[in-house]
Amino acid sequence: MKVEALVFDMDGLLLDSERVVQRSWNYAGEKLGYGRIGEHIYHTLGFNVVRREAYFKSVYGEDFPMDKFNELTREKYYGICDKEGIGVKEGARELLIYAKEHGYKVGLATSSREIHAKASLEKVGLWKYFDGGVFGDSVKHAKPDPEIYLKACEAIGTEPVHSIALEDAPAGIRSASAAGMIPVMIPDLDEPDEETRKLLFAQAESLVQFREVLEKSR
Repeated sequence: MKVEALVFDMDGLLLDSERVVQRSWNYAGEKLGYGRIGEHIYHTLGFNVVRREAYFKSVYGEDFPMDKFNELTREKYYGICDKEGIGVKEGARELLIYAKEHGYKVGLATSSREIHAKASLEKVGLWKYFDGGVFGDSVKHAKPDPEIYLKACEAIGTEPVHSIALEDAPAGIRSASAAGMIPVMIPDLDEPDEETRKLLFAQAESLVQFREVLEKSR
């Protein structure tokens, strides 16, 4: 197996942000009278804003105030970021440095909006390691559709078959697998089910462990 590139998801993989998103959803849900709805994050990991809106309206009805919900969640999310910061996942920075030092192309395939993703990664000093990226607001179809990973590989000039996709959620693994990539999962909020495990090339407990596997494979 010839590996030329590593393509990363962001939330829950590089940044410890999913739990902050969950807190912001609880905040917005309570403000809008829907209660603590943060548990829905387990059903929407990997969704972009369009698919997330469709999900909430399927649960709460077409009258669900998505624009106001997004406004409140962003307000709360960035408030937490300013006060507490968003942690970088263990081993993320070291893996990105290792990848660049050893000639791997590095891509990003995140369901987050471009303005949010770039600002988040720049704030913690990680964006400089990437050769390119594709974002949730620049694709028509959300994960598990393969579009975002196909475009991410194209953006960094690599073939999917020679690219490892690093993901923390089953939807992302299905997306990467459908794109013809080498799927590796480092679980965060969600463990892989049996169907997802069948798609995996490997699973690691952390990015630290994955880097050790990558080093041994060279």
